[in-house]
Amino acid sequence: MASARRPTSKSRGSELGTPAGGVRLAVTLGDPRGIGPEVVASALEGLGEIGDPVRVIGPVEYGGDFVAPCRFEAVGGGAAGLGPGEAAGLAIERAVELALEGEADAVVTAPVHKPALAAAGYHPGHTEMLMALAGVPRVGMVMCDEGVAGEPAKRVLLATIHVPLARVPDLVTAELLVSQTRLLGRALRTDWGIVAPRIALCALNPHASDEGMFGTEERDIYAPALAALSPDPWSVTGPVPADTVFKRAFTGEFDAVVAPYHDVGMAAFKTAAFGRGVNVTIGLPFVRTSPDHGTAFDIAGKGVADPSSMIAAVGLAARLARRRRAP
Repeated sequence: MASARRPTSKSRGSELGTPAGGVRLAVTLGDPRGIGPEVVASALEGLGEIGDPVRVIGPVEYGGDFVAPCRFEAVGGGAAGLGPGEAAGLAIERAVELALEGEADAVVTAPVHKPALAAAGYHPGHTEMLMALAGVPRVGMVMCDEGVAGEPAKRVLLATIHVPLARVPDLVTAELLVSQTRLLGRALRTDWGIVAPRIALCALNPHASDEGMFGTEERDIYAPALAALSPDPWSVTGPVPADTVFKRAFTGEFDAVVAPYHDVGMAAFKTAAFGRGVNVTIGLPFVRTSPDHGTAFDIAGKGVADPSSMIAAVGLAARLARRRRAP
């Protein structure tokens, strides 16, 4: 899709002083009509509670730059002649620009409204837009809840994301499962520091098809994918039925699950981790995270939005970026 006009401001804004070894985050506000501005403000106010030394820079509103914690110009569609979709899109462009120029170690994005982005001429979603702006051939969408002390982490990669359910059987190929699993395995090793990741492939059909009774994808697609993945430096188990794989993973048997389509992964993940989840885009040349919720237009500006997921997104971005920068 064609891009909307680029931001005109090139000032970098102020940076928050941090101890040596801190990381720099480019933080966007998302759709200015939603809860993005207020959960970002709450997250930045709580930086001291996150436990990571962070410098926050970059675009937070209408393509401009962040100036100081929790100081935002007036938000709302139409400022500076921009609609909300264009405003959100320009901020994403600016964040990626900072990351690619090496002026930000990670990008944290607040929720966008997909129809508004599409109406402004952008890809209708962060994942697709980030892939295009970064110029990479493939990315992965991983939902994460890193848990608390003593609690296993929950990580789910969505092999297909925002597509109609009717298209899923044609899109779930052996090549897709192999490429997405390898993206995940590399990310678990380099960004999360897991030396020997344990990955489960969630089956497509009920009961993993029960030896062909409910479909043939497990035999025709999953079997060759598992054979191709067998020499890799991570263990891959599957196909594991959807009604058991998440329970097994979320109690510590696996480090991550590859889900074949959006809702089978998101339904399980959000049931177990809503409000704590973080969306991580893997396969980019920089770290990118976002909260696991949407714009929540119905509660925006009422002071009731829960910032927990945004706080988790900021904290995880800092942690992953620090690990990626380590020699």
